[in-house]
Amino acid sequence: MEAEPALSVVRCGGGACAGGGTAARPGAGGRRWLLRGRRRRVMALLLCLGLTAALARGCLHCHGNFSEKFSFYRHHVNLKSWWVGDIPVSGSLLTDWSQDTMKELHLAIPAEITREKLGQVANAVYQKMDRLYQGKMYFPGYFPSELRAIFREQVHLIQNAIIESRIDCQRHCGIFQYETISCINCTDSHVVCFGYNCESSAQWETAVQGLLLYINNWHK
Repeated sequence: MEAEPALSVVRCGGGACAGGGTAARPGAGGRRWLLRGRRRRVMALLLCLGLTAALARGCLHCHGNFSEKFSFYRHHVNLKSWWVGDIPVSGSLLTDWSQDTMKELHLAIPAEITREKLGQVANAVYQKMDRLYQGKMYFPGYFPSELRAIFREQVHLIQNAIIESRIDCQRHCGIFQYETISCINCTDSHVVCFGYNCESSAQWETAVQGLLLYINNWHK
């Protein structure tokens, strides 16, 4: 085990520094030791951030059949191409499906989807994947290309589903809330919005009062 380096002593004005002691400053070896300590703390922080990022699952991952379906897809990928190079590429696409989905969403609003729309997206993806897996072995490059096409379509379906729900929410009059699932960690959540579809001044007055009440409660 490496011993801690000795610290060089700096004296103030020919004597000990005020306070009855001496001011210590690390020498060259001490600076290296402190630098290693900083590096360890930085690495620990990066590891923590990495683990936090790894918790992001992707919307489709929140569907009840996702694990079973994608486990099947991963374990049978080696039977779908004549070219051995397609196997690791396709396997990587399937393994990183959820994480890559979150990277590609690019939403300006929270990634929260209703259970109904999540089911619709999942069924559409599973149907295309099952159809792809029903075929025999494909020529080189075809299988991973089809997987990428399904992945891109899935991203668009999720984007549209989330945005459509927000638009539908704003078609109400006043404060409206609907239940969702968070694509970040698959927990139950809800979205609150203010709808502008009021048909009379009385409805507008009620809507504004409800908005002010919601804001006051939110700040408590």
